[in-house]
Amino acid sequence: MLNREEIIDLRKNHLSPSLSMSYNSPLHIVKGNGQYLFDSDGKRYLDAVNNIQHVGHCHPKIMEAAEKQFKNLNTNTRYIDQTIVEYAKVLTNKLPEGLDVCFFTNSGSEANDLALRIARTITNSKETVVLDAGYHGNLSSLVEISPYKHDGPGGVGAPDFVHTISRPDKFRGKYRGHKCVDDYVNEVSSVIENIKLKKKTVSAFIVEALMGCGGQIVLPENFLKKSFELISNAGGLNIADEVQIGFGRM
Repeated sequence: MLNREEIIDLRKNHLSPSLSMSYNSPLHIVKGNGQYLFDSDGKRYLDAVNNIQHVGHCHPKIMEAAEKQFKNLNTNTRYIDQTIVEYAKVLTNKLPEGLDVCFFTNSGSEANDLALRIARTITNSKETVVLDAGYHGNLSSLVEISPYKHDGPGGVGAPDFVHTISRPDKFRGKYRGHKCVDDYVNEVSSVIENIKLKKKTVSAFIVEALMGCGGQIVLPENFLKKSFELISNAGGLNIADEVQIGFGRM
């Protein structure tokens, strides 16, 4: 096994420097199991950062299912397949009424990009409402609607069709306290009116149901309900981005 210094040297030569590493002394993680990570010295770490694993690292049922499918067939939706339709049925049976149709993608970025494409096709508009410090993925279409990215290091700001409202934080936000919800909802209303004044229509309001990169912020009660009603009444679509904060992630 290569030691840490050898791996770092290879990384510098063969991986992009834009791929930053965590910690001043990078960890050499060689194994994951359940909620734990293990380094090359056998030291165990409780994994509270690497939020990719929904049910822990190397869950035996997940590995068994993946191995079984890989040995059988790797295909896509141009052919009919029993597994994908059965999975879609089981999944939608657990969702609220009205959420009946699935698009399966390979990543959160692909899912959000698809959601934007659907909204823009249906509304014939690109006018998108977002939350300050929101993060929705790494594709170009998502960086431009993610203030966390386009207003961060190396960012170039939001394009004209992106409309940002204040981060709805009742503790440290622009408006505070348990009665602040209507102040943030009024910002959504103002954005909608500004879009109408430009003789344009709302395409979508994309929002994390609980803000992840933007500060682990729990949104004020009824903010989403009231904001979604405004967007729907204006002819736009509401996109609930739960890639980071869905069940098992946080």
